[in-house]
Amino acid sequence: MTSAAQPRNLHWTLLFVSWLIALASTLGALFFSEVVGLAPCVLCWYQRIAMFPLALMLAIALLPIDARVVRYALPLALVGAAIAAYHTLLVWGLVPKDLVPCGQGPSCAEVKFELLGFITLPLLSLTAFALIAILLWIVKSRKSG
Repeated sequence: MTSAAQPRNLHWTLLFVSWLIALASTLGALFFSEVVGLAPCVLCWYQRIAMFPLALMLAIALLPIDARVVRYALPLALVGAAIAAYHTLLVWGLVPKDLVPCGQGPSCAEVKFELLGFITLPLLSLTAFALIAILLWIVKSRKSG
């Protein structure tokens, strides 16, 4: 294997794992809303707005491999992570209730699903966005280096 092929394979692998995370998150969000019947709150919708395009963009970037997708996907992942972090802090009660952006519909501060006593949907979303951002950052740093 040539030395030029190694970074290309690494980029593809990192983008593929990022896409798998985005796809699983997208399918998970749809499962909870459409199958389980949990209506998404305003912050959940904002996170979906950031995650759903990632699943599409990262898939398109895989064949043929296009590491330039990082310039579009990384900012989207970082914005999604920021929203998910705020939502997580809100659910944990670390953000005052008067800063809750939800007016109508489901409450953003309400815990609708909990796994192992502490893993909530906003925490899962934060984890997914953070992992995607880290993987994309590695692609970016390897590409420019």
